[in-house]
Amino acid sequence: MRIGSYELKLEERVDFSGWQAGFISILAIVIALVLFSLIFVLAGISPWTAYQEIFSYAFASEFGLPLTINRFIFLLLCTYAFIIPFRAGLWNIGMAGQFYAGALSVYAVLLALGVKDFNIVNLSPVIIIAMMVIASALGGALLGAVAGFLKGRFNINEIVVTMMLNFIVFWLVSFMIKEGGPFMNPGGRGESFELPSSLYAPLIMDVPFTIFLVLGFGILLYYMFAKTKIGYQIRAYGKNPAAADYAGISTVRIPLLVFIMGGALAGLAGYHYFAAFPGVYKIARTYGQIGDLAFYGIICGLISLGNPLAAIPVALLFGGLSVGGRLAQGKLGMSFGVDYALLGVLMITLVAFQFFHRYKIVWVKTEKERSDVGIPN
Repeated sequence: MRIGSYELKLEERVDFSGWQAGFISILAIVIALVLFSLIFVLAGISPWTAYQEIFSYAFASEFGLPLTINRFIFLLLCTYAFIIPFRAGLWNIGMAGQFYAGALSVYAVLLALGVKDFNIVNLSPVIIIAMMVIASALGGALLGAVAGFLKGRFNINEIVVTMMLNFIVFWLVSFMIKEGGPFMNPGGRGESFELPSSLYAPLIMDVPFTIFLVLGFGILLYYMFAKTKIGYQIRAYGKNPAAADYAGISTVRIPLLVFIMGGALAGLAGYHYFAAFPGVYKIARTYGQIGDLAFYGIICGLISLGNPLAAIPVALLFGGLSVGGRLAQGKLGMSFGVDYALLGVLMITLVAFQFFHRYKIVWVKTEKERSDVGIPN
């Protein structure tokens, strides 16, 4: 596009710094909030009032902040489950299934210990909680290993496999908690039996201990990708599997490894949601909605460009908006789905702005202007 003696052009970026990525993301968030303001205006609500309600409840309320923190932990675990295979050039679309597998593994342990009948064996709650955490990670890892093995050994598309596994495990959950299933609530309410209070996730400084796990995982993953041999091999495989194979990197082991790691973290999300989230403490009949929320891990992973540390504020923002949006929906008398609509607009805008991660807009003098001032072409 030409304006006067200057021409507007797109140029591919040669380098891209962290502060530039941060600036673009912040700009995208601001634009998304401005765009969504139209919804509030059409509903006859002041955007300033609406956003004040959303952010104050999500990040400053004694009731909303714990919900935001718990939702943040869940989303960040799902984001890491996506990021690890993503750095290897693979797409894990199976966080929901791995999340369900982790939850089922937790309840399998509880059933084996007699928790359903309130007949817990003589074990310390600390030991049982540790067993629950380990079981959730193993359940998610096992399901992830299926996709990783099929990809590495037979080059079967991991997107198709993980999506199919999502549906399989979804219906397995339904079988286990409904119509006489082994995990069904004794009251026959189509949901699992509830955890006794002694097995709720322990709190440290009034937050679930899982927040320290997930933040620690973020640091470890960043270090792994930046400093370790296996991190280099994962990145090399992601850049060019054929070249990685030529360099001696196993093209069977890497897909299996990244899906096991990703599945384990998604499985931990299954433990966290059903053992740490206030007011839940069971696999509720609305478990399908929570599984759908796991897919936001894909968006958070893409927005953060696969950086585990950059994913932390992104997951916190998405968690807060999902909680605050639900509150604003009821308090301001708006239609159902405001929270999901807000996340959708934010998601689309942030993804669209990924364009500027690869290209930049520059102004250049036109050829005529350059020749007039004696600048050689």
